Amino acid sequence: MTAILQTDHSYAYVVLRFGLAVTFFAHSTQQVLGWHGGKGARETLANWQQKYQIPIAIGVVGFCAEIFGWVAMTTGFLVRPAALGLAIFMAMAIQKAHWSNGFFLAQSHGKGTGIEFCLALFLMSLALFIGGAGAFSIDALLSR
Repeated sequence: MTAILQTDHSYAYVVLRFGLAVTFFAHSTQQVLGWHGGKGARETLANWQQKYQIPIAIGVVGFCAEIFGWVAMTTGFLVRPAALGLAIFMAMAIQKAHWSNGFFLAQSHGKGTGIEFCLALFLMSLALFIGGAGAFSIDALLSR
């Protein structure tokens, strides 16, 4: 358990945590609940299955990783496992949905988005998986 909770008290990890928390809160509520003009869980899962051949069960695991991820990043509790889940989720998004569109987020009309933004989220998640939650976290309090 110590290895999961261990972290230094760097404020840099707090910035990464809150960046991921805000992003995945918005993204997961859009996908799962249909907020912010999103499709909602049923339609999103069907789209992933049809377009990317992702089984429904794996899609639900992805939803859980997103939701657990933003909650963990907000509270600073179990940040390493959540960051690993988010990193895997983003690696899958890069591979399945964005790789074939190149690097750049902004593309010509009609072309999908590249890996640029997903890569940034992947690397932020990876940094938190390696470094832990940082300052102002439940993990830091428990690891003392």
